[in-house]
Amino acid sequence: MNVKRRILSCSISALVTMVTVPAFADCSALPDFSQLRSALVGAITPANAGLGFHMWGTLVANDGTVCAVAFSGSQGTSQWLGSRVISAQKANTANDFSLGHNATPPGSLFPTGLALSTANLFTAVQPGGSLYGLQHSNPVDTEVAYGNRPPFSGNGISTANFNPGPSSGSSFGTPNDPMVGHRVGGVNVFGGGLALYRNGAKVGGVGVSGDTSCTDHMVAWRVRSALGLDQLQGVKGVTTDPAHPDNIIFDITPNADGTGGTGQAPNGQGGVGHSASGFGHPKCLNNPSDAAVAGLPPVK
Repeated sequence: MNVKRRILSCSISALVTMVTVPAFADCSALPDFSQLRSALVGAITPANAGLGFHMWGTLVANDGTVCAVAFSGSQGTSQWLGSRVISAQKANTANDFSLGHNATPPGSLFPTGLALSTANLFTAVQPGGSLYGLQHSNPVDTEVAYGNRPPFSGNGISTANFNPGPSSGSSFGTPNDPMVGHRVGGVNVFGGGLALYRNGAKVGGVGVSGDTSCTDHMVAWRVRSALGLDQLQGVKGVTTDPAHPDNIIFDITPNADGTGGTGQAPNGQGGVGHSASGFGHPKCLNNPSDAAVAGLPPVK
């Protein structure tokens, strides 16, 4: 009987370890909750244009584990609640599809790595684009996103026995956000997500949501800069500006037949239009000025 108890005890300990310790996560390499919130609050300025709303921000580690989720308002409902998970999607996407130093093989078009913002993905994922369908490739884990895990069950021993019950909405955007410590997944293909770099090595991603997608990009850029994780050190992007390699590109124009190219302007004709670079993003309501976009802090 004692032997059985020891075996059961060891099994339970192993399961608890499996559930509570995310594999390969290195959140210690990233800023903490309070630093993210401070950077997020400080990044909201009139130069970002848009709607002037509060924001959600998420940091993920290099393996996609969510490390911190914060909001800039006085409470969780001070900003669009749906933008919480979108911010995590953006952080995950930028981290998933960017690379740093020593990550590409000899002969690569990007020998020093590639930084792709979520804004750079918009055109390529449209119907007929080279990445069409990418936005459906890595769906969000909704149990992780909302903490909708089953409560404790006494029917046998499994990892489900050690999961907490459904999380309270009051934990969203706090150090106890249910996404923290887990991989939420998700792919987002409009502005607001950027890869994070330290000394040219990719260490994760940041995602911001809560305003127009164009303004989300502006805020995310300022957050990355404030956190000091814009040390690309020669990592290339798809823009022609080495100081802003993964910046948003506004080069979408109407198609030859006159359709598209209107972005989100009221009474627009619809359709995407043509992007000269192939990485363009549509303009948004109260779009950031060209000067504001070009004037974002240069990467290091």
